[in-house]
Amino acid sequence: MGFVLQSFVVLLCFTPAIVCQVTEFVSIDCGSASNYTDTSTGLAWTSDAGMMGQGKPVVVVNANVNSQQYQRRRDFPADSNKYCYTLKTKERRRYLVRATFLYGSPAAEGTYPKFELYLDATKWGTITISESSRIYVNEMIIRAPSNSIDVCLCCATTESPFISTLELRPLNLSMYATDYEDNFYLKVAARVDFGAQSKEPIRYPDDPYDRIWDSDLKKRPNFLVDVAAGTERINTTKYIDTNTREYPPVKVMQTAVVGTKGMLSYRLNLDDFPANARAFAYFAEIEDLGMNETRKFKMEHPYVPDYSNAVVNIAENANGSYTLYEPSYMNITLDFILSFSFVKTPDSTRGPLLSAMEICRYVQIATKTDEQDGTMTIPCLV
Repeated sequence: MGFVLQSFVVLLCFTPAIVCQVTEFVSIDCGSASNYTDTSTGLAWTSDAGMMGQGKPVVVVNANVNSQQYQRRRDFPADSNKYCYTLKTKERRRYLVRATFLYGSPAAEGTYPKFELYLDATKWGTITISESSRIYVNEMIIRAPSNSIDVCLCCATTESPFISTLELRPLNLSMYATDYEDNFYLKVAARVDFGAQSKEPIRYPDDPYDRIWDSDLKKRPNFLVDVAAGTERINTTKYIDTNTREYPPVKVMQTAVVGTKGMLSYRLNLDDFPANARAFAYFAEIEDLGMNETRKFKMEHPYVPDYSNAVVNIAENANGSYTLYEPSYMNITLDFILSFSFVKTPDSTRGPLLSAMEICRYVQIATKTDEQDGTMTIPCLV
């Protein structure tokens, strides 16, 4: 039996969409007292006790989540030091780096932490906690500049910096390639599964790269509002061929929204915008169209000439139904408030369809000049 299982794992290692990258996952539970295996995913989580000698573990109360990795967090002093975790990487390989933050109980006098997050010398973002029970997720897609990266917390303006989890996920060689990756990382601003069948996000094992695909059913202020009349949700159990550049999960592509009255429209706020961005749209025809039926549509807003003038015919663009069509917008400028809409063409019998989308902000890479070992004193950037 052991030989059969081992042979099966070896076989998976030669499957391009899987690449056996799961064995290279790094999952750090910050503040945990021990290592463990997550029973819901089978992924191994490692305590940071052996890699971080600074700060202190804190038990999270009133977390309102069942996941073991959010039962504790690690707090750091609110001083001028930069507190860093060092993660081993393979130079020039692409990775998804994820840091999450769950504060827990309501803050004393209503003051929550606000501090800076860095990847090496590059400012990743400002962590501003405003809800005690919300898990704040920050993701960066990088091509590793060396054989290690530092993820650092510093520069608190209120309360103390803290972190709940830190994850490193290797990506397939083709994924998220850009013309600008020598100079820019991609910070994930939105990754949405449209037509989702529950409010729970989709991630590993449905996504072998463990990206988090947020459900469009999970509402928060000013996110996925102004939905067009006639928008309906559809799904299928049929297999979707997703073997192309970004490999979105089959489960994500098995659901979609359609504009039965000829339009799909949404509005959402994007943190840290306006900015230059790369946007990915994911389509798959998951309805069986009749002989004389067509689904053709254009992007009406925002108007980007190269893209808005192009007609999307999913089955034709993808060379068949139940197959991924994945146009991407390499470098577009998006505002803080993004309103977008797809409108059917006059000769189309069916309204537009959307399965999923990702929006990533370009973050300019700052040169790493200092070797770091746990802490260092730095000036805070504002």
